[in-house]
Amino acid sequence: MPNQQVQHPENTPPTPCTITPALLKTHSITADEYARIEAALGRTPSLTELGIFSVMWSEHCSYKSSRVHLKRLPTESKLVVQGPGENAGIIDVGDGWACAFKIESHNHPSYIEPYQGAATGVGGILRDIFTMGARPLAVMDSLRFGPLAATQKAVIPSEAEGPASGIPTDAIDYARNRQTMQGVVHGVAGYGNCFGVPNLGGETRFEECYSGNPLLNAFALGLVRMDEIFYAKATGVGNPVFYVGAKTGRDGIHGATMASEEFTEGSEQKRPNVQMGDPFLEKLLLEACLEVMKTGAVLGIQDMGAAGLTCSTCEMGARGELGVSIELDLVPQRETGMNSYEIMLSESQERMLLVAEKGREQEVLDVFKKWGLDCAEVGIVTADDVMRVRHHGELVAEIPNKALTDDAPVYRRPVGTWTAPVPKDPPAWVLEELKKPRDYTADLKKLLASANICDKRYIFEQYDSMVQTNTVQGPGGEAGVMRIKGTGGSHGILNTIADLIAESTPQGDAAMKAAKPERGLAMALAGNGRWCYLDPKLGAMHAVAEAARKVACSGATPVAATNCLNFGNPEKPEIMAQLSNAIDGIAEACTALGTPITGGNVSLYNETRGEGIYPTPVIGVVGIIDDVTKSVPSAFQQAGDDVILLTGAASVAERSVDDQLIEFGSSDFAKSMTGTLWGRPPAFDVKDAAILNQVLRRCADEGVITSASDISDGGLAVALAKATFAHNIGVSLFPHDTRSETKQVLDLFFETSSAVLITCAPGGFERIEKITEELTGRIFAQHIGVTGGTRLTVSYEDAELDATVQELKLAYTHSLESQLAEEVYA
Repeated sequence: MPNQQVQHPENTPPTPCTITPALLKTHSITADEYARIEAALGRTPSLTELGIFSVMWSEHCSYKSSRVHLKRLPTESKLVVQGPGENAGIIDVGDGWACAFKIESHNHPSYIEPYQGAATGVGGILRDIFTMGARPLAVMDSLRFGPLAATQKAVIPSEAEGPASGIPTDAIDYARNRQTMQGVVHGVAGYGNCFGVPNLGGETRFEECYSGNPLLNAFALGLVRMDEIFYAKATGVGNPVFYVGAKTGRDGIHGATMASEEFTEGSEQKRPNVQMGDPFLEKLLLEACLEVMKTGAVLGIQDMGAAGLTCSTCEMGARGELGVSIELDLVPQRETGMNSYEIMLSESQERMLLVAEKGREQEVLDVFKKWGLDCAEVGIVTADDVMRVRHHGELVAEIPNKALTDDAPVYRRPVGTWTAPVPKDPPAWVLEELKKPRDYTADLKKLLASANICDKRYIFEQYDSMVQTNTVQGPGGEAGVMRIKGTGGSHGILNTIADLIAESTPQGDAAMKAAKPERGLAMALAGNGRWCYLDPKLGAMHAVAEAARKVACSGATPVAATNCLNFGNPEKPEIMAQLSNAIDGIAEACTALGTPITGGNVSLYNETRGEGIYPTPVIGVVGIIDDVTKSVPSAFQQAGDDVILLTGAASVAERSVDDQLIEFGSSDFAKSMTGTLWGRPPAFDVKDAAILNQVLRRCADEGVITSASDISDGGLAVALAKATFAHNIGVSLFPHDTRSETKQVLDLFFETSSAVLITCAPGGFERIEKITEELTGRIFAQHIGVTGGTRLTVSYEDAELDATVQELKLAYTHSLESQLAEEVYA
């Protein structure tokens, strides 16, 4: 029988607590904010209410410093079904299917307790997906760490202060970075592998500024039928409210508040604020939730993520413009003696709050009993848009929902100016170095072994990338690609036994030929904090363009994006300038590329002892492939293919060497070879970026190209080398007549924008040129070489780059492990 203990007697106001400056400071509530709390309640809050306001008004939950700026982001298109404001964004991907996806950070917990911080970050983003009714089908991760060993040279930003002031000074710092990285990677792998979701890739970068502030941005994607989407909204006065999943403990209390503060010397003591995850229980919760959703008894559902039961209760009520009343005595608890403050603020993992249709309570109870999970009727939907919480028969909290959500503080913090404290022009000694004859083979090997470029196989081989058997392209390529089962082919048209039998008949053969191809999804993450440090707007535009370009390289059409904005202390005007400018860059690029933002996350206060990270917006882009069999790999596929360089008009326009040298200061070559940072990111044209994506899609649709790889970190030379590794297929470029050593370095290692390396069978180049001409002519195709042999060769009149694929691959593949072992490999 449904639980009959939920009662709703006449209210007696909650018992007020004694407010002191120390108590407010403990809860990270300012004097002005406390005055707003008293005004919203018309009285002094109880201790439980103060805690509730503390977490709901935290930066992590309220976005109080960024909300006014986030409104400038584009959020709509014909394909967007659900934009920002829900647990995840949703787009229509055709054939009656929708794709739910989102990226979120778990930065602060991953520093305090790397394994559990990363594991629960993955668990949280997965719950965001299946809360929408979608089955999670893929995850990716974007990671940032400090240098692992002294072999990673420091980037010194002139003599001014900046993030590089966080450079590790002794072996202890490097050891901590290695420990953090290994803990985070093991946490991502441990949760995702046990849950049973493939990890399709991501990106990992190392910079000095992340030593005290590692970043974990977790992305997840799932599929749901268009008519089976669920929302986190309370509906129907009198409907029962159920708590389902894991029992509540004391882990994670004030986790949201911790994620809204800088780190100090005492941050290690915040380990109890880090949640503990159980991926096996979450797998049961996934199956139970999807099953109970199909009964039709569930009307709304919300993950208990940041701020736990507090956030799920008030947000569901606020979205439905109704109230929710809950009784904490009925909440399953794994620890004894928990008070109302602890129960409401606990961030124990693997929990959900759902609203069911009155009269169908037993259906809900039966499903969760089948899966061996706790399921308790803890409350009821009310008509007055107020969250009420009772414990031991006492009203401990009574707060209007909107006071915690829509009416939370919104700060228009001062937006200062930001100019990176680095020289505009390259230092004189760097210019002299670049004029000297160079060993380009040695340079390439060193770049391939550098931390940001080297093979991340050590990381992604710990992840299961093939579980669920949907993976078409996994980690190590430009984008992750998965098929959408249930679309096209025998899944889309030949659904019955009779249809399957008919496949062997002439009529069946004709039906198979007429069947729609199986569709697919491509996804990629990108972000370059160093570029955003030099120019936040331009760097953010590059992040959007690179993620979209990676998706386009796979043969997909980029259609939507999600963002994770990782920045420092918003109370500093220069940090707000970084954030505001980056958002402007994201907005401009997403508009031009047709990839609206469907949701995401803002992570601020990424500072330790006053030292901040590089401004690091990470962008996730999702694309649709109409025929997944036409997805394009990134590696060379066969000897004898023509090698083509696609570049945008702005990239090939006549530009002086001096201008290129200014932009060269942002490159990985400059970091690895000189240890010096200067200048600005490469020039960028959004029109070129958009048309290049169209060219790539057309080429893939027509089957003209055999591989495609984005030219980014390390420039053309690194792109060529990485394309040779998978099948040990070499490449020879046609001889160059460039005699200037400086120009040769730029040719090989300049990280130009809107440039892609593709290959095609002999005779395909003419068709590629025709496609570029048909699409406005802003993209130029240049035949630069041919695949074959087992060497990579680039010849100049007085210099050359010449190495076997195997020796380049050796430098590339063993570097990360050697740094973890404190060995110098290259």
